[in-house]
Order: sequence, then C-alpha cells, then structure tokens
Amino acid sequence: MIEVILVDESDMPVGRMEKLAVHQQGLLHRAISVYVFNDHQELLLQRRAVGKYHAGGQWSNTCCGHPFPGEDTQEAAMRRLYQEMGMACALHESFELSYRLDVGGGLIEHELAHVFIGHSNVVPQLNSEEADAFAYHPLEEIIEQMALEPERFTPWFRLCLPKVIERLG
Repeated sequence: MIEVILVDESDMPVGRMEKLAVHQQGLLHRAISVYVFNDHQELLLQRRAVGKYHAGGQWSNTCCGHPFPGEDTQEAAMRRLYQEMGMACALHESFELSYRLDVGGGLIEHELAHVFIGHSNVVPQLNSEEADAFAYHPLEEIIEQMALEPERFTPWFRLCLPKVIERLG
C-alpha cells in the first residue's frame, strides 16, 4: 500500500492516507512535478502508460509523483525521475502550485505540487509500467499541440506548463 502525505493549504502535514483513496476523495496532498530540458531548450515529455489508473495514454511533463511520508520533496523528485525515466540529473525547486482537477474515472488530483526543473541530454530508459513513450519537444510546439488537442495531455500538465514557462523567463 502506497501512502501519501495529506497537507493543509500551507503545505503542513496533517496526516497520511492510501494514494488511491486520497484521489477518490479528492483530499489535498503533497506532490512533486519534474520538468527536464535539453541543450536545445526542448522539454522532455512522457506518455503515461495506458495501464495507469488515471490519465493513461496522455502526454505529460517529464515525471511526477508523491513523496513518501518522511521523504523530502527533492529526494522524491530524484527518486521518481529515476523510477519513471531511468535517468538522473540535478533538479532545483522552482515553485509550488496547488490545484484541484477532475482526472476522470471518479478521481480527483487535489495537490500541492512542488515543481522541479532540471537539465539533461540523456536518452531516458523508460519504466514501461509508468511511461510507454518519450519525446523532447520545443515549448512552442507543445503549446500549439495543447491548443489543438488538449485531451492528449494530462490536466495538471496543461495547468502547470504556462507557469513553468513564466519562471524560465
């Protein structure tokens, strides 16, 4: 059973709970979201594995997930990058973002996400249980595709990407 950290609006822990139950009840919990860019300023995207319990088959940011109870967000971001994409690089926390999004199937992502940005030219070695494809794309191309076919992208990625772009200057 995987537990996540329940938090208040100030990111103070208020408990822990099983991950699926948290998403079924739409409870606010701590999350991490990672954006890795290459030397050409292209963002590394992943297509979530079709078998994921939500948003399967949709394109999203490099990786995301939840810190374990007792794990800090930096450690969680590094762990998830390796678990999902089979790679490691330096990551720095850029900002936090809170959102509540219906992700279908009766599930709600109500997260306070710590957003990390990194740089790498590594070719990922995907964990097929997490992601079934990857691609590096220019930001302009991603924004254009999101406008044309938003359903191809995860709801949290559509919400977060403009804020990442703002931070990049």
